[in-house]
Amino acid sequence: MSTRDFVAREALVCPPTYTPLPVVLCKGKGVWLWDIEGKKYLDMMTAYSAVSFGHGHPRLLKAMNHQAQKLSMVSRAFYTDQLAPLLEKACAFSGFEMAIPMNTGAEAVETAIKVARRWGYETKGIPSDQAEIIVAENNFHGRTTTIISFSTEREYKRDFGPLTPGFKAIPFGNAKALEEAITSNTCAFLVEPIQGEAGIIVPPKGWLKEVRRICTEKNVLLLLDEVQSGLGRTGKMFAFQHELVQPDGLILGKALGGGILPISLFLSKREILSLMTPGSHGSTFGGNPLACAVAYEALSLLEEEHLDQRSAEL
Repeated sequence: MSTRDFVAREALVCPPTYTPLPVVLCKGKGVWLWDIEGKKYLDMMTAYSAVSFGHGHPRLLKAMNHQAQKLSMVSRAFYTDQLAPLLEKACAFSGFEMAIPMNTGAEAVETAIKVARRWGYETKGIPSDQAEIIVAENNFHGRTTTIISFSTEREYKRDFGPLTPGFKAIPFGNAKALEEAITSNTCAFLVEPIQGEAGIIVPPKGWLKEVRRICTEKNVLLLLDEVQSGLGRTGKMFAFQHELVQPDGLILGKALGGGILPISLFLSKREILSLMTPGSHGSTFGGNPLACAVAYEALSLLEEEHLDQRSAEL
């Protein structure tokens, strides 16, 4: 079949939520991609950072195949030998104490929202159903109904209402606007340390450090979405390390799965995540042993090959 045939075939069965380039890819190796006509391309997209390790990395494929032959999936009604090692490594990497495993970045953001609200009610003492989360304008945190509710991109919200309340948007990179927006009902500030969907928007130097000070003084959780900027993409393991601060919560995804399997994490302090009780949250595939094995190897690869330093050099 020709490129035109595949494009037409897909159009018949797949709604036009994307407008792909007219290229039908069929093979990937390292930084290279090939289409069905044999043309070779340099992959400058890397699936928005999900393929940070390149296509078909041999160590990641070996880890996946090894685990797939042993155990791929069981319910979280059981323990497995893969979840704890991954969470231990992720916590050691990031300076946190606990983590909740999910599948996609959007799911991890939704997890962060639920955790922040519960902390607001049970620890900060916000009146029931009054918790508010501050976000940044031009943010991108995913496409679920709750997440698009606090997007400032009109097209992401059009015809999808009624939207979820409880969010307030302020200009990105403006610490004074954050301080003025906080009220007694504010439980968290959810933000990307570098915005990725609005462009590559880097905030002013010192902004994140000032945000950390404000959140600490106002008793507000600082939640950083590093689904795109994390795991070595900026020359540090995490973008927040450029300002030498520690957030109260961290959201990871994309590259965590090595470009092979979806897996995400929300990491935080023990005192915060311990508020989540049996039945308060969950995911059938979240923390499955196959994805955990690949993610563990991805973190090991990142560490052992000093890929954060490689990013800084490049």
